[in-house]
Amino acid sequence: METTPSPLGFIERFNNWIRESIMIKLFSIGFLIIVLLIPANLIEELIQERHSRADEAVREITSKWSADQRVTGPILVIPYKKWKPSLAPGGAPMETIAKAYFLPEELAINAAIDPELRHRGIFDAVVYTSKIELTSTFVKPNFTTLGIRDEDIRWTDAHLVVGINDLRGISDNPSLLIGPIPHQAEPTSDIGLSADDEDVKQTSESTYLVDDPRKIPGIVTKLNWSGPENFQEKMALKISLRGSDRIAFTPTGKTTDVKVSGRWGSPSFDGSFLPKATNITDTAFDASWKILHFNRPFSQQWVQSKKSGEALEGADFGVSLFIPADQYQQTTRTAKYAILMILLTFMSLFLVEITQKVRIHPFQYILIAAALIIYYTLLLSFSEQMGYYIAYIIASISTIALIGFYSKSFLHGKLSVLLSGLLAIFYAFIFVIIFEQDYSLLIGSIGLFTIVAMLMYFSRKVKWYDEKKSPVVEA
Repeated sequence: METTPSPLGFIERFNNWIRESIMIKLFSIGFLIIVLLIPANLIEELIQERHSRADEAVREITSKWSADQRVTGPILVIPYKKWKPSLAPGGAPMETIAKAYFLPEELAINAAIDPELRHRGIFDAVVYTSKIELTSTFVKPNFTTLGIRDEDIRWTDAHLVVGINDLRGISDNPSLLIGPIPHQAEPTSDIGLSADDEDVKQTSESTYLVDDPRKIPGIVTKLNWSGPENFQEKMALKISLRGSDRIAFTPTGKTTDVKVSGRWGSPSFDGSFLPKATNITDTAFDASWKILHFNRPFSQQWVQSKKSGEALEGADFGVSLFIPADQYQQTTRTAKYAILMILLTFMSLFLVEITQKVRIHPFQYILIAAALIIYYTLLLSFSEQMGYYIAYIIASISTIALIGFYSKSFLHGKLSVLLSGLLAIFYAFIFVIIFEQDYSLLIGSIGLFTIVAMLMYFSRKVKWYDEKKSPVVEA
């Protein structure tokens, strides 16, 4: 006589299958890893928020001190008469005033920088004071090549301009010699490289706005020449300039020689030209450039137009005072490996389960995952106070110790020590990837290949399909 299967027996067998099924376990772990993408992403957003706050603090400091500085010039400016046809039929030609620009044959710049760190709470910004000496040699302007008649040249209005990115950085009156004669310089919000007088009248009112990207602030010096016989070829300028983060120069000389030195051990040379020679120590640096007019994207002389001066933009070069301990960038790179750390840890626990017949509850997986996620908040908070490398050591040791002690509640004998050792290897692996930026892809690829090989080795004897029993390991 056939017996009807008991519903209670079916439920019990189903529950046993749920508990013993390796596929269900893998699915649960995979689902948990996907869920953990949410807090991992929130951690990265937290790092970016702190980074933005640090940038705001730096901007607040530099806004009260002075922005990064770019020195452009000197440039000799000589106005001339420009004749336009009359708009009225048969009328006389209209006279307008345009400008011709001439660059020096030789330009030598010597800049000594004295940097210092300013603090806003826990955030740092680097500012500097500098002593800059410019010496230049001009040749008498050749107006014939520009198609300008001698009688149209307005020598009495000739002036010299030097572009300075932020005029608030001028900390002392500039000392300017034109030939042997001292001259006074005046500040200006536009040294006149945007558009000629006629074009200005025909453009919209926005041309006069200070935030016009073509406007270049600087200093201007009226030369008081009555004619070409007053031309002076030598010019020397000494100026004390404050700034922050970066100092740069535009190679306006036909031959430009620049020397920059400062008490800073981590300079970053940037811009359109790299230095020909550098000497960097732990506490100071000096660098020199030599640039020819063949190397730059603008000529020695030109007449003003709507686009005149635009070629000078983007042709600068200089040095940035880099703060090497950028903990936010390094912490962000570390946080990108959060899911990898969770995956490796979960795979290690899973292999322990199926090889050592240890039962680990999903809630225990969740608590371990929480510790792995909180690790990144520890890293971020400690790195803001004491730097990235010390913070990495403290956060890693704390997390490994926490998980190691907790694992003793469900792992017996040496298994908890083994898990702690694996976590130490994983964190050391991530640290090497972060530290060796140039070889991070190579090291990461080899490391992941090795991990996959070890997973294959330790799982090679697992019977994944056993209809009557849970997965066991062959003897």
